[in-house]
Amino acid sequence: MATPMAVDKTKAPKIDVDEFLTLAISETPAELHSFFESFRSLYGRKLWHQLTNKLFEFFDHPLSKPYRVDVFNKFVRDFESRLNQLRLVEMGVKVSREIDNPVTHLQFLTDLLERVNTEKSPEAHILLLSSLAHAKLLYGDHEGTKNDIDAAGKVLDDLSSVDPSVNAAYYGVAADYYKSKAEYAPYYKNSLLYLACIDPAKDLTPEERLLRAHDLGIAAFLGDTIYNFGELLMHPILDALDSTPHDWIKKLLFTFNEGNIGKFEALSPLFPKEPILQENYPFLRQKICLMALIESVFKRGAYDRTMSFQTIAEETHLPLDEVEHLVMKALSLKLIKGSLDQVDQKAQITWVQPRVLSREQIGQLAQRLAAWNSKLHQVEERIAPEVLVNS
Repeated sequence: MATPMAVDKTKAPKIDVDEFLTLAISETPAELHSFFESFRSLYGRKLWHQLTNKLFEFFDHPLSKPYRVDVFNKFVRDFESRLNQLRLVEMGVKVSREIDNPVTHLQFLTDLLERVNTEKSPEAHILLLSSLAHAKLLYGDHEGTKNDIDAAGKVLDDLSSVDPSVNAAYYGVAADYYKSKAEYAPYYKNSLLYLACIDPAKDLTPEERLLRAHDLGIAAFLGDTIYNFGELLMHPILDALDSTPHDWIKKLLFTFNEGNIGKFEALSPLFPKEPILQENYPFLRQKICLMALIESVFKRGAYDRTMSFQTIAEETHLPLDEVEHLVMKALSLKLIKGSLDQVDQKAQITWVQPRVLSREQIGQLAQRLAAWNSKLHQVEERIAPEVLVNS
């Protein structure tokens, strides 16, 4: 039973199910015998849903590892068209992890993909393509990985409602792919979407949570389009960094979100612990200056956003002659909107990029709203007597 049977891609191989199950009982440990007896009973009564659940129990049993591929290829293949296709693919993906040979592993998944109808079972198709992409990534086929991710993405875009496990598989492999290519912004986006589809506390080990939090932090720092860390800062995944050698990364994330250059400079001696941060110090320095500018504009009232170059230089700790370039950079990145007056050396800011606010920033916004309400009340008190007289 340990040697897998060749699988016909187009037609299920004909087997004597009763003979297969009898042989399985004779060749497997006693702890597994009850499973095969249940398989016989449920198969005979055509209780496909119950049989599916029993098969998952079998595949989860640690003693079933040497027999999983055989049971899937020789037994499940006989009635796979009668099963829920998403559950079938979940089962196939689980079984495929027992195949060590890369060629055999990819062929197993590819054969299963050819037997899944995309139109009737789009979610199963996405899950299988994502699993194929992940396998190809592990084996170093980056082009094949990207092709499968793109194909899965096209199917996913047409669906209005998707099982969380399918989304998790897609966003998980997309994040892993972009991590391997050091493309920080798409990694950051897909990794956060992946975390939204799972329960990190249950679905990830402590080591996996720590690695994910670390990688998200690095991606946030180095992503050239990421200037708002609010969504990450509110995510419990960052708690994995607490009381570890990487806890300073969490502090640095909050520092960037605050646009606090003083704290940035205080933490910069730790950058050699992450050589990639040390190598990109000039970029990080510019980024903290941009975030300091954003924070400075945000703190100001809507009618107090004409800032002199001298004020911006003080807020960002930059020489006066570098301020114009910084503001132009912020405008080109669409972090702010406005205009520059090079003669009077002033910047008129009319809009600042919407952001996910921290608790402290929400508190500041509440104070500004309270001040605005107070002014409105004063205006009301001034005009109320005139309104009464005129009426």
